[in-house]
Amino acid sequence: MMKRLAALLETALVVLLSLSACGAPWGGSGDADRVTLTLMGKRTDLGKPYMTRIFEQYEEETGNRLELIAIEDSQYESEAIKRFEQGDVPDIFLHFHNADLSRFDVSGQFYFLNDQEWVEDLTDGARAYCQDRDGNLLGLPFWESSVSGCYYNKTLLEGLGLKPASTQAEFDMLCQALADIGYTPICWPADGCSWMVQFGLDPIFADDPVKLERLNANEIGYEDIPQVTDLVQWIADAADRGWFGDDYLKTGWDDISAEMGSGEAVMTFIWDTWFYTDFEEGNLYSVDDFALMPIFMNTADKGTYEGGNLNMMMVNKNGDRLEDALEFLAFCADRDNYNKAFEGISTVNCFRGQTTNIQSPMVTDAAVSIEANGRVSTAASKIAGYSADDVAEAVAALFRGETDVPGCVKRMDEKRLEEQRASRESAP
Repeated sequence: MMKRLAALLETALVVLLSLSACGAPWGGSGDADRVTLTLMGKRTDLGKPYMTRIFEQYEEETGNRLELIAIEDSQYESEAIKRFEQGDVPDIFLHFHNADLSRFDVSGQFYFLNDQEWVEDLTDGARAYCQDRDGNLLGLPFWESSVSGCYYNKTLLEGLGLKPASTQAEFDMLCQALADIGYTPICWPADGCSWMVQFGLDPIFADDPVKLERLNANEIGYEDIPQVTDLVQWIADAADRGWFGDDYLKTGWDDISAEMGSGEAVMTFIWDTWFYTDFEEGNLYSVDDFALMPIFMNTADKGTYEGGNLNMMMVNKNGDRLEDALEFLAFCADRDNYNKAFEGISTVNCFRGQTTNIQSPMVTDAAVSIEANGRVSTAASKIAGYSADDVAEAVAALFRGETDVPGCVKRMDEKRLEEQRASRESAP
């Protein structure tokens, strides 16, 4: 019996040594060579299907491990700042390139990715979104990208003998014609939705980088830029003329689908992925009934589209695992890997080699117009101190009659400056 047990133990030892000599199943040389990378992001962002897919691919194919630091969305900025101040900086940090990024020591903390081999595979729009004002690439845009524009009910318009607009004057006439026959031209969800005004601001600053620089340097304010007043005046006039309907102050996120699906409202300023994530089927009209034209808000005669706001993977250049973190980004930017991750996902390409994602027919049909009038997201991402919520509240005060157009512009400026000061005070 003892001889048999000894033989079994000897066999087990031989097998164990053989496995050790051959290496682990993932092709490494055992646990000693495994790397653990920390990656911090918003809880809901880390749970996106393409994110979980790329995480699983990376761990399975490399044998390395990702330690995900998931923070509740509403607490992300404040909690991240707190952790950074305590020296608890992750190897990879997820962030949208918006005004909140200025609260971090970007140049001192993060690695500029200009020299990475995968950079040339980024689409022009994705690359531009992730660059700072000096052209440095701050992160890998591994995210879904949408096109924001004026999505309209083409079936309804055709039935009424009306056409989509290609200029501001045509758009204003279209809105008035729809209002005159009892339709709500534009679903403007003023109850809690805050993204709409940034679409009108984008052309002002995307088309004039010097103006943006002067605004951020506080050499000028919104009140010194006539186009900002033109924008707010257009919004005020549209509300007065009934172009937003009667209940826009009570219309929120959950109401957009019903208004658009029933045909009560004909147009809305939103993004294509909304139709595949939040538009409810079973109404009078379906996704197939909608098409896309530019947004007209009196700041660009031929209208504008906003490119997607992208979540960037940024790399901690001061960490012990810098090279490993860069290799992780290279893994994510590999054509085979990102195509597996984004298979079946509705998104505009961030990578030139993306082939497995779905692109909305609304977007592809409007490709020529988007190419001519599209702009990288600018107001939300590049205006220092910009807060969509602050702007929406100033406009809501205008709607409620608590202020006039100049007063609304002044409120927007005051809140911008307050946010700037708060960012400077909280920055490292």
